[in-house]
Amino acid sequence: MFMVFQTQFFWQLILAMILGGLIGLEREYKKKAAGFQTYSLVALGSCLFTIIAFSMFDSLTVKTGITFDPSRVINAIAIGMGFIGAGVVFHQGDFIEGLTTAAGLWLTAAIGVAVGIGAYILAFFSTILTLVVLVIFGILERKLFK
Repeated sequence: MFMVFQTQFFWQLILAMILGGLIGLEREYKKKAAGFQTYSLVALGSCLFTIIAFSMFDSLTVKTGITFDPSRVINAIAIGMGFIGAGVVFHQGDFIEGLTTAAGLWLTAAIGVAVGIGAYILAFFSTILTLVVLVIFGILERKLFK
């Protein structure tokens, strides 16, 4: 039984990496500092942390009776991504750069968490919506406001 779950974990990690990579490709195309590799790693890492947390929850609860709240790991991922995001935001006078990258990294981590808990449709749909915002909204923003 563990091998079945282990194989599932491998597929989850691959899926998270691919979904993060799709978002990263768009950022790479726009020549942003955080691109294909960064977004892939963020989704992969958050998925892995989520899988580990929920595996620990199942293991500890069943075997020892110890209670463990895996949602704390998700909270830590969100906070950790806030720190990473803060590192990519630059402010100079009235000019702010990197906010979209920071938000994209934060959202990509959430997509990795979704894959990690097995919410695949949510992860796919969120990836599509993220790409809509980055591509289509980006085009609209350039045409309407600049």
